[in-house]
Amino acid sequence: MSFDKSGVHMVTLDRRLAIRQANQEFFREFGRSSEEICGRNFCELVHPSGRQSLTSQFSRLIEGRRHRFATDVIAVGPDSAFTVPLVAVAVRGRHTSELASILVLMRTAQDSGAVGVVIDRRKMLSEIDARILEGIAAGVPTIPLARRLYLSRQGVEYHVTRLLRSLGVPNRSALVSRAYSMGVLKFGTWPPKVVEDYVK
Repeated sequence: MSFDKSGVHMVTLDRRLAIRQANQEFFREFGRSSEEICGRNFCELVHPSGRQSLTSQFSRLIEGRRHRFATDVIAVGPDSAFTVPLVAVAVRGRHTSELASILVLMRTAQDSGAVGVVIDRRKMLSEIDARILEGIAAGVPTIPLARRLYLSRQGVEYHVTRLLRSLGVPNRSALVSRAYSMGVLKFGTWPPKVVEDYVK
């Protein structure tokens, strides 16, 4: 198999998930040279909302509890982020079950029909906005949420209105969907948790 196969990102990782080698497609997609990429933890190239889940899947691979996994990730390029399918395979020694490396295959954003994700990396939420968003995502009604956060009912409604305007959505359901699509809320976490990168 050619390491520079067109249309596919191919990356090898060591046990620490550090990038050892990658093909030109990978460097081109992420807008960085091999010197800038090699040695970095692969998960640093994934949106913060998906790092915990991805690291957990890699851990199971390293521990031998599985041989491969497939998932979608939000990869973060120099100017944008895009959702792409990823397959990771454990490569073990010929005469031993010891992990030699991890091979990661990803379709390029263009070839996979990747969905672009609007990412605003500014710290866009105050601490109270983050807690309110988490409460809304968990389905907590206004009055219990107000009691939990030591606010009045009107105080909660004020912050909710600001969040709706800030994310350009008409209601609470759309607010939660938008927050997940932007990666503001962590995937695969309950109760819902805001990614710290977005909190002022």
